[in-house]
Amino acid sequence: MKLQTLINKLEKHHKRKIDLSLERTYNLLKKLGNPQDKLKNVVTVVGTNSKASMCYSLKSILNQAGYNCNMYTSPHLQSYTERFVFNDQEISEENLIELLNDVEKVLGDDKASLFEILTCAFIKYAEQYKDSISILEHGLFQKYDSVNCFKSNLCTLLGFIGIDHLQWLKDKTIDGVIHEKTAKLLNSNIFINKQDNQEITKKIEKALINNTSNKYFFGRDFNISKSENSFIHYQDELGEVLLPEPNLLGDHQLGNISTSIAAARKIFNVKDDHLKKGVAKIELKGRLEEINSGKLKDIIGKNRLIIDGGHNVGASLSIANWIKTQNQDVHLICGMLKDKSHREFIKSFENIVKSITLIDIPNQDSISKEEFKEKLNGINIKINLAESIEESIKSISKFQNSIGLCIGSLYLVGEILNKN
Repeated sequence: MKLQTLINKLEKHHKRKIDLSLERTYNLLKKLGNPQDKLKNVVTVVGTNSKASMCYSLKSILNQAGYNCNMYTSPHLQSYTERFVFNDQEISEENLIELLNDVEKVLGDDKASLFEILTCAFIKYAEQYKDSISILEHGLFQKYDSVNCFKSNLCTLLGFIGIDHLQWLKDKTIDGVIHEKTAKLLNSNIFINKQDNQEITKKIEKALINNTSNKYFFGRDFNISKSENSFIHYQDELGEVLLPEPNLLGDHQLGNISTSIAAARKIFNVKDDHLKKGVAKIELKGRLEEINSGKLKDIIGKNRLIIDGGHNVGASLSIANWIKTQNQDVHLICGMLKDKSHREFIKSFENIVKSITLIDIPNQDSISKEEFKEKLNGINIKINLAESIEESIKSISKFQNSIGLCIGSLYLVGEILNKN
């Protein structure tokens, strides 16, 4: 509660939760001694989807190669401490409170959004571990995101780019999104993940034409595919390697992992044995994660309980593709924030799931289940409403050999993990 009280206080330093500008970030960093200029081993991660997967897979591989890592991701699932990893250890709540109090004192009466304060706090604390590899995930877009404060980096991982957050853009097309995510990428090395189609890949290539970085594209410069006996086959100009299949659900994760492998091999000269061990040890919360024990698992009984924080159309398509590979009936439980593409998101699951139960997300500005249902009029899915997470999961316990899949928001996933 002490940490949440402090977070509430920090939010008052700027009346807008999101305000796309770098001015306040640079002002606070200057007051902190410009720590961003003291971090030399920086990897930045950009994209609509796949950012967390690339962060965690790269970190796992680098750890096996003997590198220590700092990592900054957002949002968190259960605690703000998840966003702050230094030398491979999540910061303690006590140390985070002390850090944020110190940064707030330096900020004084100046304005800064919560995300800007958190980002600057991470960079300042990472100064103590500047020999480690610092992996930072961008927040909204990239161009005016507060992570975009470095003069140089080792490389950028550019993930899946799709339609999302259009309310912040004048150009509300995929071209507008690509521009925001690529226009200010640093000149170093850019590893481009698998995209939804070749047209988007070509648009990204065109957008980066004036960027002098070395560019490595999935499908052209590196590739990955499923092999026999639960192995995956990775290849690039450095050669081929047979790797164990990661303990992650969903074939879309292979593209994400391959992008991290490409960077690990090219930038960090990681050996094949490090890749094998790193891929086998990737852990990723809240992305097609199966819950095997706990209070909510007990409620659903012998059926499977799986959570995924996917909340945009790109994510829904990946989840839908995974559902098609299952030999069990799938019942969705869904809650979403107000500013999402609700109908388009659910449309991906038409004719492939048995039902969807809509709920409000506790403690969040979510779309009401009643309004959500109205938006889905005409979509061929049986729709139910539930008053709570527990009630929605209990409704699935009556089925046999089924999957309860909770989707729509990372905030919903966090609530589920807390309740479980």
